[in-house]
Amino acid sequence: MPSKVYFLPWERRSELYEFLKAARIFSHVKARQFLAVKMHFGEEGNEGYIKPEYIPPLVKIAREKTAFPFLTDASTIYVGQRSDAYHHLLIANKHGFNIESCGCPVVIADGLRGNADKEVEINLKHVKKAAVARDIYYADSFIFLNHFKGHEVTGFGGALKNMGMGCGSKAGKYEMHNTSKPRVRAEKCTACGTCVKWCKQNALSLEPYGEKKNGKQPKRIVMDKTKCAGCGQCIVNCAFGVFSVNWNEDAGFVQEKIVEYAAAVIKNKKAGYVNFLNHISKNCDCFGFAKNPPMMQDIGILAGNDPVAIDQASYDLVNKAYGKNFCKHMHPDIKPEIQLEYAQKIGMGSREYELINY
Repeated sequence: MPSKVYFLPWERRSELYEFLKAARIFSHVKARQFLAVKMHFGEEGNEGYIKPEYIPPLVKIAREKTAFPFLTDASTIYVGQRSDAYHHLLIANKHGFNIESCGCPVVIADGLRGNADKEVEINLKHVKKAAVARDIYYADSFIFLNHFKGHEVTGFGGALKNMGMGCGSKAGKYEMHNTSKPRVRAEKCTACGTCVKWCKQNALSLEPYGEKKNGKQPKRIVMDKTKCAGCGQCIVNCAFGVFSVNWNEDAGFVQEKIVEYAAAVIKNKKAGYVNFLNHISKNCDCFGFAKNPPMMQDIGILAGNDPVAIDQASYDLVNKAYGKNFCKHMHPDIKPEIQLEYAQKIGMGSREYELINY
């Protein structure tokens, strides 16, 4: 049976409270439960993240059920404002995510340094025990608030990626990324050093090569693939095309591992899902506006109780509005359907859906 996915046009976004009530995505929430609203607070200079003005309607519904809602995310493995809880909370507050504007607390789920996690046994194809952020693990139920956009490693990021990659501790994120190593075309390198600055794993260095020119020794990039975590920061931050996705069988496993982590997060728990189809950018919300402008018009908001169906519906609506496959056009080396196929295969939901216009 197709899963129900509800659609609210972007021009009617002021009706979000009524829309979410009609979609019944809070039907699983019980009184006095800790309700984790998992989202992305946006990096410094980013404009694509879901804005704090859309949080109070969710909090209001949770309060009506006498639940205890809190906004949450986990640390990143790349250099940035969200790589530890201290700076993560500072950027969240700067972007307007605080108890005064949103009506609920903000909790960074994997602790001060991103190493607070709990093992969840799932015994799936790639992951046997998932390292889930501690306070995600201890939450009673979830609302996943997802900004749908392109992604430099997975083709697109939606509910499944926000659940899987977003809820892993740093150890979990390393586990999900560790089979995807970028292709390096060192002959394109200008030795600017930008990629070295952004590589959290110290896998990149500028090394001398060739003969001296005008008394200077030329340098170019060298990657130590034993240190590379496959996070994709070098791909996005290099302006000269030195790095690209090495799309092989192992890289396809990254999407599957993200899905397995998503399964670990909701093991024996229930969740509702909201996908925002606005500011649809080429890359994820971890990058500044200059690298991540919107690539098409805003579409709307989707809500439902099936993460596979809501991501499939988002994927279809974005492609329809763009006039061709948006994700494959932006990232031609990536096969974004892998995450949908695999999530359905392991029983997380259905790619068949009924779109219900609100």
